[in-house]
Amino acid sequence: MKPAAIIAITSIFLFAYSPVSAQSFTKQQQSQERTIKAAQRKHRISDLEYEKLMKEQYAIRAAISRAAGDGIWTAREKNAIAGKLERANKRLKRYKTNNEVN
Repeated sequence: MKPAAIIAITSIFLFAYSPVSAQSFTKQQQSQERTIKAAQRKHRISDLEYEKLMKEQYAIRAAISRAAGDGIWTAREKNAIAGKLERANKRLKRYKTNNEVN
């Protein structure tokens, strides 16, 4: 095999099997929560939107806790939590702008 092919295969293997900790998901979730609270303080989102977003953050925290409970992160768990975080981020952006055009 050519050296470039060996490097490519090795990097794919390392990336695919890199450990994902609850800590990275937790940091991302906490960052979202801080952003939500800041948006509420600045009156960028309504009280109803704030309640919806915080309820969603509670569900994400619970999912992270459940997934991390056994100490083994399956691909399904990682994808589910990453999807939840991504949807929450999109919803937050939508609520903050309320479809305003900048």
